[in-house]
Amino acid sequence: MMTIRLEQTKDFREVENLTREAFWNVYRPGCTEHYVLNQYRTNPDFIPELDFVMEEDGKIIGHVMFSKAEIMLDDGTIFPSWTFGPISIHPEYKRKGYGLKLLKYAIDKAKEMGIGFLQMEGNYEFYKNAGFDLASKMKIHYHAEPRESEVPYFLAQELIPDYWGNREGTYCPPKGYFVADENPEAFEAYEATFPQKEKAFQPGQLPQFCQSCGMPLTRIEDCGTNADGSTNFDYCQYCYKDGKFLQECTMDEMIEHCAQFVDEVNKQMPKPMTKEEYKQMMRGFFPMLKRWKK
Repeated sequence: MMTIRLEQTKDFREVENLTREAFWNVYRPGCTEHYVLNQYRTNPDFIPELDFVMEEDGKIIGHVMFSKAEIMLDDGTIFPSWTFGPISIHPEYKRKGYGLKLLKYAIDKAKEMGIGFLQMEGNYEFYKNAGFDLASKMKIHYHAEPRESEVPYFLAQELIPDYWGNREGTYCPPKGYFVADENPEAFEAYEATFPQKEKAFQPGQLPQFCQSCGMPLTRIEDCGTNADGSTNFDYCQYCYKDGKFLQECTMDEMIEHCAQFVDEVNKQMPKPMTKEEYKQMMRGFFPMLKRWKK
């Protein structure tokens, strides 16, 4: 028998392990979603009334949490909104309709609470079944993409008719979702409390880039190494080895260094860039990389 209820304190570790199992190697080598959940429960943006677990015959097989969020309108004002995730279904129960049932239940509860608008990142082919559409159709831009882009993974839905209206603005996920990037040592210590699992590159993952130079990472051989010789999935072999950066430099110096490879980059581009155009692109991209993020 399937039931959905609020998460309880006694469920925390089990749900975090479920989340880890559900996301491991799905979007990137390893995952951080279980740590996001662990930290979010004490975040003021967390909504405990929308923190649900799904059980099948008494076993927890799914979980979803919701968060307060905001959209920066073009006129400079803040528009209150909401988001959700991670939403997790145990691997043994995926593709059987459980995720959609859990999500629809949670959205109905959100409507009852007066929540008027949701936006999130996810697979359109799945989330369209719960009423989501491309956020760009509502003139909502995603912070990490060009303003004019139709971002295929950035989705939104009005829960209260005309709640969003004819506004226009830009969305950045709440800071709580970046907790693993901002506190890598704390995340690694937390991750070490779980059974060891092998990180791997797999088809269908989000593009991975060196968090120092922006080089695409697609194979183990592309990656740097930690002090113990293990693979470091954040940095490439040209930037990081044996737990240390190979170049001590500023972000601007790294951009100048990378600019010399513009001809190689252009082999992968639909339209060639000049060296100056490539540097300008990197000036917009590099501040989002882990090594240079302030």
